[in-house]
Amino acid sequence: MKKLFIPLICMLLVGSISTVTFAQDKTAKEQLTGPRFKFADGETHDFGVIKRGPVAMHTFEFTNVGTEPIIVMNVTPSCGCTNVEWSKAPVLPGQKGFIQLGLKTEEQHGVFHKEVYIQSNAVTPHGEKRYVLYIKGDAKDM
Repeated sequence: MKKLFIPLICMLLVGSISTVTFAQDKTAKEQLTGPRFKFADGETHDFGVIKRGPVAMHTFEFTNVGTEPIIVMNVTPSCGCTNVEWSKAPVLPGQKGFIQLGLKTEEQHGVFHKEVYIQSNAVTPHGEKRYVLYIKGDAKDM
């Protein structure tokens, strides 16, 4: 019985190690392929202290640093106080695109933190379903 048990254990260990190695190789390959955002100035924009009233504009410029075109299907702000525009055509690898935001500051009172959700085919940093950009600031009557 011992003669069968030891070789069986060895075979199971070798099989599980090769499965883990294969899974790690697959994950590494997935991380290197596909469409990928790289935002020129990061994923957060701080407006700082801004005057309430006029629309505050900011454009997030990005480069597709991936191996496939990025297709942005939709961009949705976390509130109705932000208008959005974005690159509608596929952004090829190495090409640039944009997400433009217009924040209605008259609707802001003091410190604000907003999110903008990008629905696309791009690979997300931690496997999320959508990519998130952030805007923040402090809207004051001046």
